[in-house]
Amino acid sequence: MRRISKLTRVAVGVASLALAATACGGTSSDSSSDSETTKGAKGLAIAYDIGGKGDQSFNDAAYAGLEKAKKEFGYETQDIEPTEGETDADKQQRLESLAKQGYNPVIGVGFAYGPAMEAAAKKYPKVSFGIVDSVVEGDNVASLVFAEQEASYLAGVAAAKATKTNTVGFVGGVDIPLIHKFEAGYKQGVEDTSGGKVKVISQYLTQTAEEGGFSSPDKGKAAAEGQIEKNADVVYQAAGLSGQGVIEAAAKAKVWAIGVDSDQYDQEALAPYKEYILTSALKDVGGAVYALAKSVEDDKPLTGTQTFDLKVDGVGLADSNPEMSEIAGLSDAVAKAKKEIIDGTIKVKTE
Repeated sequence: MRRISKLTRVAVGVASLALAATACGGTSSDSSSDSETTKGAKGLAIAYDIGGKGDQSFNDAAYAGLEKAKKEFGYETQDIEPTEGETDADKQQRLESLAKQGYNPVIGVGFAYGPAMEAAAKKYPKVSFGIVDSVVEGDNVASLVFAEQEASYLAGVAAAKATKTNTVGFVGGVDIPLIHKFEAGYKQGVEDTSGGKVKVISQYLTQTAEEGGFSSPDKGKAAAEGQIEKNADVVYQAAGLSGQGVIEAAAKAKVWAIGVDSDQYDQEALAPYKEYILTSALKDVGGAVYALAKSVEDDKPLTGTQTFDLKVDGVGLADSNPEMSEIAGLSDAVAKAKKEIIDGTIKVKTE
């Protein structure tokens, strides 16, 4: 996980920036009350999104942040898997159980934790909560959100430079606003780079997460195969665990795949396909998890909306695959686009 490690090394800087921004603005039978829950009693706990640990993407990035915090602060941590078909009440019970056990902060990984997070945070006001990919109001809640569209724009630049058929694909896990940001940035990057000469084929796997859009590699594989049959020779996926199927299909067809969230070129489980993983659009979820843990450890807990973008290396584009540098103009085009996004010359769409 070379690139992710590089990103998490800047997490201290990210935390400092986030802290500055803030200045401006398992179950348990333990019967202890919230008044007995104190800062640092145990440490960090995270509750995973759909797909759970081992998705080689979003959830694994969060786990990397937990491991970094555990190593640095030397405290107890816990990470809990989701269950199939669970309700908001199930999520709320999970978060409250972690808070009751003394974990602080408690982080819900994924927008699906929104309603549960709001309720749990109200019940445990002395515990710091964090939610990834959603905004939840609360004096003790840090909303850890990302400029996914910026990383996706860079992925679109790379795709436009790499394609030989002038057709590229996008596979989104679930048809929701969060994934629309990935698609919007990608399409804009492709169009700006190619002057409109490259066609983008888009497909969403499901309308709701409950239908398996983020947890069904077979669905991702089928979607990618369909796009490849239509001449796509680069396919970008924002589909969680389902994205592994996209990568498999691309490798089988000997075309490029673009990964998401983590540097999927360096993921051990994807090693058989790495030759065909051109790059990955990165979200430093691990850095955000670590930043919140550090803020609590420093007794200055983050609250409110914390945005991780290109300016703070909260998102980016992986460069682990040496083949990237062999494609004419790709690296220079990505570097130029990154600079122009940061300085405001390029305004990236979110839908």
